[in-house]
Amino acid sequence: MTNSLRLGSNKFHLHNERLAGRHLMILLAVIPVLLFNGLWSFFPILYSLIMSFFEWNPLAVQTKFLGLANYIYAFSQDTLFWLSLRNTLYYMIITVPMGIFLSLLVALLINSLPRLVGFYRTIYFIPVVTSMVAVAIVWRWLYQTQFGLFNQILQMVLNDFLHLNVNTSIQWLTSTSLAMPSVMVLSIWKGLGFTMVLFLAGLTSIPSIYYEAAKVDGAGRWQLFWNITIPLIQPTMIFVTITGVIDALQTFTPMYIMTGGGPVNATKTIVFILFDQAFKVFHFGYASALAFILFFVIMVLTLIQWRFMRVRWEY
Repeated sequence: MTNSLRLGSNKFHLHNERLAGRHLMILLAVIPVLLFNGLWSFFPILYSLIMSFFEWNPLAVQTKFLGLANYIYAFSQDTLFWLSLRNTLYYMIITVPMGIFLSLLVALLINSLPRLVGFYRTIYFIPVVTSMVAVAIVWRWLYQTQFGLFNQILQMVLNDFLHLNVNTSIQWLTSTSLAMPSVMVLSIWKGLGFTMVLFLAGLTSIPSIYYEAAKVDGAGRWQLFWNITIPLIQPTMIFVTITGVIDALQTFTPMYIMTGGGPVNATKTIVFILFDQAFKVFHFGYASALAFILFFVIMVLTLIQWRFMRVRWEY
């Protein structure tokens, strides 16, 4: 009896030692991640939030506490803020739905192919892994008025082939009405492959038995798409919509490279004026306030989307 108790006690202690060792290994693995995120993410965010209440200029000797003055100034006096907010929302409203529609269309076409699915998926995904700076520089030359590829194609088709004798020197990036749509085309093209791959994953996860049963009942292609495909890719639809909105609200690089925010501020977004305030005029306090205003806008829109797009699905 005593030996049995001792054996059970040894096993208990051995089990506890193994658990302690496992917890120690997990802790040692997690601590570097926490330190890294704390140093490069959490601390800068907290510090930026605090300094958004100050007149913060790194070149100044002292900082002046302003309270909510930076936020009040953005909403009440800074007309450029409202212009940039309008531009940002305009960019988001067009690029997100159009990008989702085109990506789903391409995903459906590729998914219907009997062969070379991987090849086409790779071709469409190449722009995603290409640097936005490099892509924007190339597209800026494609949009060039005199020698750009797009205007040269219009010249060949409309004037040389159809003999319409129209002006094909279109000011793609220097027209207040065309600059933002031109940037939108680039953004949709570059992000199409990423969203398309997500939709492909969603489409291939749908059990084929649903389509077979619906076909037996006489369902057509449109009924299959609307009553089976759309409901069962709702999780993917929610994900690409929310992430697309977040990405669109933070857009900066294509405008900075292709138009410099012009013409006449037509392509300036919130992140663009945040960059100008921080790194051109060194108003870091006001730039921090703009960053948290943008964070609040993103959070509100994300919660709204999650509330109205959330559905229950099951196979």
